[in-house]
Amino acid sequence: MCGKCCHDLRLPIDTGEALQWMRNGGQVQVLCEAIPWPTDPEDPSGLAAYKRERSVAAVSGELPVRVVITLVAAFEGACPHLRSDMKCGAYEVRPRVCRIYPAEVNPFVPFMPAQKACPPEAWATSMPPMMIDGALVDAQTVTLVARSRRAGVEDMGRKALVCHRVGVFVGALANEGFAVHTPSPAALEAALVEVQGIDVDPDEIHQEWIFLTNRSPTRDVLQAAGALAVLPDDGLPDTIGYLPFHPVA
Repeated sequence: MCGKCCHDLRLPIDTGEALQWMRNGGQVQVLCEAIPWPTDPEDPSGLAAYKRERSVAAVSGELPVRVVITLVAAFEGACPHLRSDMKCGAYEVRPRVCRIYPAEVNPFVPFMPAQKACPPEAWATSMPPMMIDGALVDAQTVTLVARSRRAGVEDMGRKALVCHRVGVFVGALANEGFAVHTPSPAALEAALVEVQGIDVDPDEIHQEWIFLTNRSPTRDVLQAAGALAVLPDDGLPDTIGYLPFHPVA
């Protein structure tokens, strides 16, 4: 009931949750990152397979890539549904990620309480444990995590079609940042309505992507590899921003 995890966020949501969020008056953005993917890498850990299932095959110039598309409920300050008593005003229809927090959906991301917004007393030994020997204890959370992982795979074609419909085709280089798209709300809502309840083969969405980076050396390397790459100051539309992980170089 501290409300600390309900401020200044971009909450990952699926296409159905995105439509609901917009109809409740919230803002939805599209975060995109692109991974150079000339061949399927050999990776016994399974991380590459995990990324492949949750991305879309595409090209950037001559370079084969996979694009990760994330719809987010975006807000600055308090969540628009956070009440003055720190209770959720949309509790019954809150996004799945809110129901899961502070657990991790990605199995390759370790659960680290110190990196969560929860106050220290949330982890006191007097409180019910959330994990035992690295496994979630709460059965409902386990079910929600599994459902979220399935949605991450099943939703990829729908998200690719949404991007195609609203003209989203710029992605940051993975692990350097995110390209942040804020499409016209009317166009985005119409695209989200179109994809509800349908199955879309992501391989049928043919779209060329452009890399966005704030680092000149990265742009130069990508261009040398045959990719299309630009810097934030290269005349991009106002609807495209850049969320960097590293200082400008």
